[in-house]
Amino acid sequence: RPYFEKTNKNDHGENDLMAPAVGVGHRPLGMAASRLELNLVRLLCRCEAMAAEKRDPDEWRLEKYVGALEDMLQALKAQSSKPTSEVINEYSRKVEFLKGMLQAEKLTSSSEKALANQFLAPGRVPTTAKERVPATKTVHLQSRARYAGEMRSELLGKPELDVRKRMVSEPRPVDEKQSAAELDLVLQRHQDLQEKLAEEMLGLARSLKTNTLAAQTVIKKDNQTLSHSLKMADQNLEKLKTESERLEQHTQKSVNWLLWAMLIIVCFIFVSMILFIRIMPKLK
Repeated sequence: RPYFEKTNKNDHGENDLMAPAVGVGHRPLGMAASRLELNLVRLLCRCEAMAAEKRDPDEWRLEKYVGALEDMLQALKAQSSKPTSEVINEYSRKVEFLKGMLQAEKLTSSSEKALANQFLAPGRVPTTAKERVPATKTVHLQSRARYAGEMRSELLGKPELDVRKRMVSEPRPVDEKQSAAELDLVLQRHQDLQEKLAEEMLGLARSLKTNTLAAQTVIKKDNQTLSHSLKMADQNLEKLKTESERLEQHTQKSVNWLLWAMLIIVCFIFVSMILFIRIMPKLK
C-alpha cells in the first residue's frame, strides 16, 4: 500500500487513525470520517511535514503528493457522505497553500519568492488534534523568514564573513601587521561599498517619492479639469434642452398661424370664384 493508506500504531499497540481535527467541531455526532478522508488527512500531514523540512532542489515527491491531494480532494467533494463545507474549505485552503508554496519555490529571484509568499493563505485549524498551531502557518512563517534572509544576502551580501573565511583558509603570512592592515583595507572597501549602495537606495527612494508626489499633483489637476469639464458639459446640456423646447414651441406656433392663413386664403378664393361665376353672364 502507499504511504497514506497505512495505519500508524501508538505506544500501546493500537491503531492511530489520525482523525482530522479540522472536522471535529463541524462533524455531527455519530458521523465517522470516511476512508478517503482519513487517507487525505494522512497524506496532508506528510506533505506538511515535508514542507517544514529542508529539501533538496531535486526533490520531486512533495509535488507528486500535492497532486495526489488535489485528486483526493476532488473525489471527496464528489462523495455522497462528504464532510461539511467548512471542513472541505479548510482542506482546500491547505492544499492551495502547499501548491502555491511549490510554485513560489520555482521562481528565480528571492524578491519574487517573498512577494508570492505574502499572498499565500495558510490553514486556520490544525490538521490533527496533536497540533496546537496549524503546520501550514508554521511553514508559512519559516518560508517568509528564509526568503527575507535571501533578499538581505542579495542586497548587502556577506563580505566580512567571506574575507574572514578566506584569511583562515589561506596560509598565515609572516608579517601579521601587514596582514591585519590588508584585512582592514578590504573590510573598509566593503563597508564603503555597502554605504554607497545604501546611499544609492536612499536616493532612489527619494526620487521615487518625488516622482510620486509630482504624479499625484498632475493627477489632482487632471481630476479638477475633468470635473470642471463635466460641470460645463452638464450646464451646456441643460441650456441645449431649454433652447430645444423653446424652438419646438416656436415652430408649433408658426405652423398654426400658417395653417390658419392658408385656410383663410383658400376660403376667400373659393368665395370669390362663386361670386365671379354668379355675376358674370353666361357665354352663348
